[in-house]
Amino acid sequence: MNTTLSTLIRGDVIEPGHPAYEEARRVYNAMHDRRPAVVVRPVDAGDVSTAVRFARDHALPLAVRGGSHAVAGYGTVDDGLVVDLSRMRKVHVDPKTRTARAEGGCTWADFDRATHEHGLASTGGAVSSTGIAGLTLGGGMGHLARRCGLSCDNLIAAEVVTADGDRLICDAQRHPDLFWALRGGGGNFGVVTAFTYRLHPIDDILGGPVFYPLDGEVARRWRDMIADAPVELNAIFLLVLGPPLPFLPERWHGRPVCAVLVCFSGRPEEDEKVRARLGDLGPVIGQAVDRIPYPVINTLFDEDLPAGLYHYWKGHFSRGLSDGAIEAHMAFGATIPSMETDTAIFPIDGAVHEVGPEETAFAYRDASFSHALGATYADPADTERNVAWTREYDAALRPHTQEAGYVNFMDSDDQERVRANYGRNYDRLRAVKRRYDPDNLFRLNHNIAP
Repeated sequence: MNTTLSTLIRGDVIEPGHPAYEEARRVYNAMHDRRPAVVVRPVDAGDVSTAVRFARDHALPLAVRGGSHAVAGYGTVDDGLVVDLSRMRKVHVDPKTRTARAEGGCTWADFDRATHEHGLASTGGAVSSTGIAGLTLGGGMGHLARRCGLSCDNLIAAEVVTADGDRLICDAQRHPDLFWALRGGGGNFGVVTAFTYRLHPIDDILGGPVFYPLDGEVARRWRDMIADAPVELNAIFLLVLGPPLPFLPERWHGRPVCAVLVCFSGRPEEDEKVRARLGDLGPVIGQAVDRIPYPVINTLFDEDLPAGLYHYWKGHFSRGLSDGAIEAHMAFGATIPSMETDTAIFPIDGAVHEVGPEETAFAYRDASFSHALGATYADPADTERNVAWTREYDAALRPHTQEAGYVNFMDSDDQERVRANYGRNYDRLRAVKRRYDPDNLFRLNHNIAP
């Protein structure tokens, strides 16, 4: 196989026995330990097209990998072909039009670095090594969502390789059905080789974590603060074990605590009001909130969440945050099984609600919160305990949330929730799937079967 592909591909073709194979087959979530027949690292869209056609013509299962963070492990496959976009990471920023074109292998670190040089930004992930592709195609929550919308709301064009190997440019005028589906429909429709985003004038922000004792009253006050907060104030609520940080007293290290990760992109003159709001949530036991360049806020979890850990996650949407939901979070927050594990509740109101539920494939525009829960741990011997904790947590939260959860927080055993996740948009997505991928070549994802 290598000889054939090597004559067709300008990038890397890596098979078992290649010196780079062991590294090339690994993905971020160590729970998915698979052995592809071949990993292709394209250098351009032409290479991607060739690889897709090769997989189709040889009936090989096809996995597509951007930043490799997909918790469900869809960026790898046994005995199939992996298209790994990690060599395609160019970013071009046009400060006059406030747009950026980024290749599909970019991480948010690549993107933030390039856009920040011009005092511009767009909604990205909370971990800088996350790929722009998976995050955007699933919707894209992050620190700027309340002000700027989801990542997919800021997508204005995409370059796509379809199941036939065709290279299309889609936007509101060209292939608008495909463009609609890409904004929340996941990797079901093709390989996006480049994304063009709308940018916003954001440079420095007031950001960082504030820690509180584990107390449902802190969560209730945070909920009320968000309801009344300007869209420039984003604050992600966290349940964690107290990290060994110098600004957190040692007696809190390893103990269950609440935290709020704040990102305020408003005027510096308003910073003290924001600090006062955070102080009103409860007794502050430690904090590191300051004026920082915007890209820094997306790096704060990087050292704690390196590649090679084990992850098992679940996701939920909710219109509000009920006292019952808070009680469930507090109960499981008290039993967090590892230092790497956290629960995150993302506020997704503000600008996210300004887009209608049928304007993009991302359908849950009535949700005000997205709950990300699940275990992260280092020892595979702990898998049974961590998976059981996550499933019990998931079951306890379901009565207090909506039917579906954000696809980027759903694990590989959540396939039965896909239809519910897209709600009224599901049938329309199936029609787009039938048009662009009738044989379901792109099936290693939260799949919308044609």
